[in-house]
Amino acid sequence: MTTTTSTRYGVFIDIEGSLDDVRPRVEELLKGEGFGILTEIDVKATMKTKLDLDVPAQVILGACNPPLAHRALSNELDVGLLLPCNVTLRDTEQGTTRVGFLDIEAMVSMVDNPVMDEVAADVSARFQRIRDALA
Repeated sequence: MTTTTSTRYGVFIDIEGSLDDVRPRVEELLKGEGFGILTEIDVKATMKTKLDLDVPAQVILGACNPPLAHRALSNELDVGLLLPCNVTLRDTEQGTTRVGFLDIEAMVSMVDNPVMDEVAADVSARFQRIRDALA
């Protein structure tokens, strides 16, 4: 069973399975929607190395769809500050993995450019299809 929650900055879906089990499926679905992973931050490893803290497993993936990124950057040169589109995966205390998707429409609402609204709507639709497939 999956559950979905939303905040002002993202949409989260809790999926049965560990982060290591869920991650390949998330990455495959991202790939199917034209996203590649440009960056990866292993939060658990970073917190251990930098602060000697033990925290639950969490990964931040910087997902990028090159044609959409090009369209965005071609119409709003400084929008790179809002890229890439982050997707997070983290283990929960309930034994599930919480997968989070940045609410790109909320981020782009700070930009006064109708083309950016179109790009954000496209990204949002792709992320929704991924969430639907995960559910």
